[in-house]
Amino acid sequence: MHCKNIDSDAKTYQTYAKRRDYEWQIVWRNVLAFIYLHVASLYGVYLIITLKSKIWTLLFAVLFASLSAMGVTAGAHRLWAHRAYKAKWPLRLFLAVLQTMAFQNHIYEWVRDHRVHHKFTETDADPHNAKRGFFFSHIGWLMVRKHKDVFEKGATVDMSDLEKDPIVMFQKKTYLIVMPILCFLLPAWIPVKLWGENPWYSWYVAAMFRYTLSLHFTWLVNSAAHIWGNRPYDKYIGATDNKTVAICAFGEGWHNYHHVFPWDYKAAELGHYSTNISTALIDWAAKYGLAYDLKTVSGDMIRKRVSRTGDGSHPLSKGEANSNEDHHHPENPVWGWDDEDMPEEDRKLAEITNKSD
Repeated sequence: MHCKNIDSDAKTYQTYAKRRDYEWQIVWRNVLAFIYLHVASLYGVYLIITLKSKIWTLLFAVLFASLSAMGVTAGAHRLWAHRAYKAKWPLRLFLAVLQTMAFQNHIYEWVRDHRVHHKFTETDADPHNAKRGFFFSHIGWLMVRKHKDVFEKGATVDMSDLEKDPIVMFQKKTYLIVMPILCFLLPAWIPVKLWGENPWYSWYVAAMFRYTLSLHFTWLVNSAAHIWGNRPYDKYIGATDNKTVAICAFGEGWHNYHHVFPWDYKAAELGHYSTNISTALIDWAAKYGLAYDLKTVSGDMIRKRVSRTGDGSHPLSKGEANSNEDHHHPENPVWGWDDEDMPEEDRKLAEITNKSD
């Protein structure tokens, strides 16, 4: 009897000693969906390399993926999540359609998760906390229930600006109907209709392969760009500048810069478009009056930040990298321009181009 009590107490202790908040509560629906997507994508690759599908189908898939990516980068990310610039309704509608084509949740949910990611980066409240490993931050976070802190801290993030945007709220209401049409049915139908592609080939190449590959390019920002790369602006945070990710994610891989200055519409210090196509789209829209109040960081702000917290890899630094690899929560983290915690000094020093009248 006494031994049984000891065994029982031991089991109870082990149960409570576990980090219950880190246990993976698997969402099997998502796991099965990802398995299907990757198997279907591999078959799509087979159709491409064996030339069974037409070259026009592959080119169309690349074009469709590029357009949908812009809806995420220039739209959900820089416009709605970070308020890095403002857009008139035709551009907002255009970006909302492209973002729906990308199928990465509707804009409202995408923005909420991303603001929480910036506000509480690499803590338990971060939806894809990179401290839990590459797999978790890349795809695993979508296969399990969110940590309770994601919900609790997420409720503190202001979303009132999106609730006032009729385009965002209309997309949210109609998402489950419109998204399958724009993300899967339309790209699979166009090759069949326009150049006589085999319907199944079109499904596996233009729909499944295109969608899955675009997801991985986006996920690299959450995983690879929090592990590999330089930290020219802040060596104390996990986010890194990663050129490969920047190319794959249309300019979103300059992640160390972005976490330090999330309200910069370029999401990078770079002045050219070769690794930041999303900036080119915003600049083009600004040229024709569709985008305005573009916020960016002054050279003085960059110089001061590099000298204070950089890892020595920036051209403006003295090249003295600090070997301390500990990741600390960034100083006064903000999710974007309208965050109430954004220092007033930063607002005054920020440069705003294409100002509204």
